Amino acid sequence: MLYAVSGPSTSISYRRSLDYHGFHRRRLAPARLCVSASLPDANGIKVEYTPWLIVGLGNPGNKYHGTRHNVGFEMIDRISQEEGILLNTIQSKALIGIGSIGEVPILLAKPQAYMNFSGESVGPLAAYYQVPLRHILVAYDEMNLPNGVLRLAPRGGHGYHNGLKNVMGHLDGCREFPRLCIGIGNPPGTMDMKAYLLQKFSFEERKQIDAAQEQGIGAVRNLVLNGFNHSTTRFNLGQKYKYHKV
Repeated sequence: MLYAVSGPSTSISYRRSLDYHGFHRRRLAPARLCVSASLPDANGIKVEYTPWLIVGLGNPGNKYHGTRHNVGFEMIDRISQEEGILLNTIQSKALIGIGSIGEVPILLAKPQAYMNFSGESVGPLAAYYQVPLRHILVAYDEMNLPNGVLRLAPRGGHGYHNGLKNVMGHLDGCREFPRLCIGIGNPPGTMDMKAYLLQKFSFEERKQIDAAQEQGIGAVRNLVLNGFNHSTTRFNLGQKYKYHKV
């Protein structure tokens, strides 16, 4: 069955059977990956869905697997696993997968041009699929949050994060797009920041990150299905104080 999703200023169309089982190896994107269709509600009224582009920032290659700077990639992998979306197509220098959360179509992406050039994937993908800024969610590592603490924000600056800065540059300098900040904490003492970012987590830190990513899946689902609402506020508040003992 062709599931269609059309919304104002956007469209992504896909076949559910193709997305989940139709590809057995990575391949280059066809001339046009169409994802569009409309679904009637219980009253037979056409329901339109605006697709989401969910991007995780990181560096490709085994050398960077499991490092602090790659938690954005890990978040995309977790969503991919939970939602049954295969990341099996290369387009715009990114590894992508098309599927849905509920009936809302989503495009998952892991830019492959290294962290500092992430925008070279995000900008073209957003333009190609006509995804509005408010539906571009970027997951990335945030040193200004304690390790394992998440924050969902509807907009913001780049905070000297070079990957995020590059994304903004390829979105015409706009900052009005959502982001999932994944806390990794600050380098201890006088440790070099680059060395810290490319370091793997300790056993305890890894447990905190894994638990946070599990919580992040639910937060992303709520955002895609309901937008920023009271649940998002409660999520952020719970994250802020989750390591505070009462």
